[in-house]
Amino acid sequence: MALEMKVPSPGESITEVEIAEWLVQDGDYVEKDQAIAEVDSDKATLELPAEASGIITLKAEEGDAVAVGQVVCLIDTDAAKPAGGASAPKTEEKKEEKAAPAPAAPIAKETYASGAASPAAKKVLAEKGIDAASVKGTGRDGRVTKDDAVKAVPSMGTPTSGGSRGTSRKKLSMLRRKVAQRLVQVKNETAMLTTFNEVNMQPIFDLRAKHKESFKAKHGVNLGFMSFFTLACVRALKMYPAVNAMIDGDFMIENDFQDISIAVSGPKGLMVPVIRNAENLSFRGVESEVKRLALRARDGQITVDEMTGGTFTITNGGVFGSMLSTPIINPPQSAILGMHNIVERPMAVNGEVVIQPIMYVALSYDHRIIDGKESVGFLVAVKEALENPEELLMDNNLLKALEL
Repeated sequence: MALEMKVPSPGESITEVEIAEWLVQDGDYVEKDQAIAEVDSDKATLELPAEASGIITLKAEEGDAVAVGQVVCLIDTDAAKPAGGASAPKTEEKKEEKAAPAPAAPIAKETYASGAASPAAKKVLAEKGIDAASVKGTGRDGRVTKDDAVKAVPSMGTPTSGGSRGTSRKKLSMLRRKVAQRLVQVKNETAMLTTFNEVNMQPIFDLRAKHKESFKAKHGVNLGFMSFFTLACVRALKMYPAVNAMIDGDFMIENDFQDISIAVSGPKGLMVPVIRNAENLSFRGVESEVKRLALRARDGQITVDEMTGGTFTITNGGVFGSMLSTPIINPPQSAILGMHNIVERPMAVNGEVVIQPIMYVALSYDHRIIDGKESVGFLVAVKEALENPEELLMDNNLLKALEL
């Protein structure tokens, strides 16, 4: 019996996916629940498991866009398992049967023409501003034909090193295309501005140096910067609720919870999973959730539901060495906080110049619902909490806050 495997729905509102990669070959024997393909939606990359054991027949090519519910392969469940076990997984290079060598095709003569070009070619090259001597002619005796002229591209300068100047063309994944579309949409449809500030990270450095070992020993996770920034943002969002709101037509939707999206780098690009109800989490809770989501993103196991929603986003370009940036809002949210690298800089402290670890922070926000006073006030509140974490984030009870 031939079982028709159809594309399952990856999540609400998703009607189409793209076959990113087949993990098996046509005619392979597959086991039930074996991953046979990776499919890209506009939100995530997901694995497609076999629904039964048998010989597989592929009905779609890599790169094809297929509708949810469309048949992408057949599995012959009556086929016997081949001797020696299941078929090998897809390899980088497919083995091909040996065949008699085909007769060599005649090689077109290709030389640099010394100004010899047909009248039609000369006209095309003149319009492009290209010298005929720089074009490879494929006509008789190296003559530049009209087709050569049409295909010619203006040079960006004469190469002198003799190095490669090849190009390649690769289709963007559905996820990358959707990200590009959303980013352009944000730039075109929001009144986005960015405000900046700097944070003296010395208090957090001192606190982590003193307690990070005992924190990891007890909770099994590191005491990183993300818990401080997440909880500082939760505090500031409560103080400035417009930063936690979003626009829906002529209405502003306010949220009485803080679902914090965190940008993490995955194998398929940037992903933004959500820490739900961050206002109810402790330092241990935030660090555990950050670790869990980052591992799932890295292993390609993150789900659409885990990346849906969010009322505010934190992105950390500092892990890649960024000193300063203007992050783009993650729609339909209204603001995003950008973290950056930490650099020792001279700073005035109590009337004296001292070297301190400084991080520049940036808040991009939608000016349609967030005024300058609120945006600046929000960022100042984040700065104050990070520079005085024991009082403002731990209620002057450090051991209780860290659950030590």
